[in-house]
Amino acid sequence: MVHTTSISLAAVALLAALPVNAGLYTKNSPVIQIDGKNYDRLIAQSNYTSIVEFYAPWCGHCKNLQPAYEKAAKSLAGLAKVAAVDCDEESNKQFCGGFGVQGFPTLKIVKPGNKPGKPIVEDYQGPRTAKGIVDAVIDKIPNNVKKVDDKGLEAWLDGAKETPKAILFTDKGKTSALMKAIAIEFKGSVSVAQIRDKEKASVELFGITKFPTLLLLPGGKEAAEGIVYDGELKKDDIVKFLSQAATPNPDPSPAKVKLPKSKSSKKASKEEAFKSASASQASEEGTAAAASVTEEVLEEEATESPDPKVDSQKPIIIQDPAPPISLLITEEELRKECLGPRTGTCLLALLSDTPDELASSAVGALSELAHKYKQHKRKIFPFYVVAPTNSAYGAIKDYLNLKADTELVAVNGRRGWWKQLPKAEDTLSEKDVTEEALENWIDAIRLGEGAKQKLPGGLIPEEVEEAEPTPEETPEPAGETVTIEEPAEQKTITVEEVKEETVSEEKPKATVHEEL
Repeated sequence: MVHTTSISLAAVALLAALPVNAGLYTKNSPVIQIDGKNYDRLIAQSNYTSIVEFYAPWCGHCKNLQPAYEKAAKSLAGLAKVAAVDCDEESNKQFCGGFGVQGFPTLKIVKPGNKPGKPIVEDYQGPRTAKGIVDAVIDKIPNNVKKVDDKGLEAWLDGAKETPKAILFTDKGKTSALMKAIAIEFKGSVSVAQIRDKEKASVELFGITKFPTLLLLPGGKEAAEGIVYDGELKKDDIVKFLSQAATPNPDPSPAKVKLPKSKSSKKASKEEAFKSASASQASEEGTAAAASVTEEVLEEEATESPDPKVDSQKPIIIQDPAPPISLLITEEELRKECLGPRTGTCLLALLSDTPDELASSAVGALSELAHKYKQHKRKIFPFYVVAPTNSAYGAIKDYLNLKADTELVAVNGRRGWWKQLPKAEDTLSEKDVTEEALENWIDAIRLGEGAKQKLPGGLIPEEVEEAEPTPEETPEPAGETVTIEEPAEQKTITVEEVKEETVSEEKPKATVHEEL
């Protein structure tokens, strides 16, 4: 019998590496958990760039991405938002469908647009690594830092004179993600600029002697009022320093509570609107400006994120989760399914007692492929997991000289060959166990492509052919009564003496009995 559930402690440890129906990110994770209800407030209305993962807990690729995604979230803390939504949750399916999610995981970068609450959403197509994600998100952070040179300094200082200003004097030409985040934090309350060390007049004006130096002008213009920041270049410390001149923007913005209007208030509103309309006829020019202001305020109050347009989108169809591939517990099962003299091709994943990320990736991808082949009704040889608890595990590794903790081999007992992924001189890596790479390898085996190795003698037991018993025929004397026992009853058959013509000098022939 082939087991597909955990039967022993080793099986439990092994199958723990497979996709399961549980949320990927805990409450303590640096990844923000969002849903259709709080997306608008946490992501769409934010001044920060975000990356959102649309995932399903049973998805093997989602589980493989989890460590890199959480690492990226830690690296981007304070600079951008890293969020995730569980599309397997019934309440989120329509929300995920609104984003056109077709598979898992899907990553989308959400960048603030020109209008509040109307962000720009684009697919992330880069590497599924922490560095790849971090680089892509940083590249999409809005840059509200003004680059100022000697010629433009005076004009920049004169603009919004009463607004506090912060200037970073640096020897680098590129604006850092940290300074972009600082400018976002104080957007609308502190003007932030960057001046290169080569702008000599500006450097001398403010008496800057080392780089980088951050200077705060609380009054907005006068160099004499400048306060030099002498702390570490960390966001929290810089925000605290600049907060003496202005209050940072709250993010996320506080949730608004809408109170229902009473009938009397609605009536009063209508009367007030009528009076305003009448007054506008008397003084068209004066009230036009007031009406304009009123209209703008009302529009701000009613602003809601139009992304996604859930009502106009079809909900995503969540596919059935891929079940884990079968686990061969005993040597008897292994020989019956794969290592017998009459067994066909099998793909074996040999794993250690403590499966690592490579093992999890391999088994997860094989589970997805097996599920896909079954869904498409494609005939393919079986995939199995073999753990060290199987008594034949050590023999397989010894006979085939397999040294790594995670090994993938295809074997054919009937034809006596085996094939390893990758080649014997190479080491199995993450690039070998992607769905695409494994499917290419499986297709090559199925089509008979590539070299195969002969299975060493002793691994497959020789087939012992049992000789068929030969019935003994003993001539019966003529005229005797022969009793033959039948399973159900006994029958007595009398064999009459056969009289034959005799030829001179010939012995009589033996009596021939009809076979029963």
